[in-house]
Amino acid sequence: MTLSVENILLLGSVLLFVSIVASKTSFKLGVPTLILFLVVGMLAGSDGPGGIYFNDPRLAQFLGVVALTFILFSGGLDTKWESVKPVFKQGLSLSTLGVLITALLVGVFTSYLLGYTLAEGLLLGAIVSSTDAAAVFSILRTRSVGLKGNLRPTLEFESGSNDPMAYFLTISMTFIVLNPDTSILMLIPKFLKGMILGGLCGFGMGKAMIWLINKNTARCCRALSGTHTFPCLLYLFVHRLYWR
Repeated sequence: MTLSVENILLLGSVLLFVSIVASKTSFKLGVPTLILFLVVGMLAGSDGPGGIYFNDPRLAQFLGVVALTFILFSGGLDTKWESVKPVFKQGLSLSTLGVLITALLVGVFTSYLLGYTLAEGLLLGAIVSSTDAAAVFSILRTRSVGLKGNLRPTLEFESGSNDPMAYFLTISMTFIVLNPDTSILMLIPKFLKGMILGGLCGFGMGKAMIWLINKNTARCCRALSGTHTFPCLLYLFVHRLYWR
């Protein structure tokens, strides 16, 4: 199919309509919306009945970075500090050490069972190491799931804050697979720099966003902060600082 302007508008409208129906259906069935979106994507792709061929790594990377920026922002935005404060230490341990241990176990198991190299196994482990916040929130908030004690806020906090660790592990293992002579020890300073810089900038920009939203006189700033412009500004700002 030729991707003309008319075809792009037609396919975009159809996919948007199907996505809305899938979202409503997943809400009623209690199935994570992400699963139905993946099914829609596979059916619309080149190997499905949709037959849409796509082979542009640069565009895919750009769209992935933009989507990841909003995913990380949404994970923090949907998390209430009052509910996660009592379980902050446990949730932080699960979203960092828990993700690391999961990646190591899956990586070693994969390399031993499927014959991959250890680096390739660890890359696969890093990819699947984090839980999906959208899926966890969908299950916990659309279904009457009875969880005792602080288990519910712990799961919500962990699922909303584990993406940075999984992202770092995935990028690092991809680099190691492509450059086998690289030492893992050289990645430790980059990890500390990224986590500390990202945490401080995220906290500072979050406070600034709240201040601008509540500032009645700064209407333009309220409009700016009320949209999704802040995640993009924060990502670009931290990215520039990190690679200075």
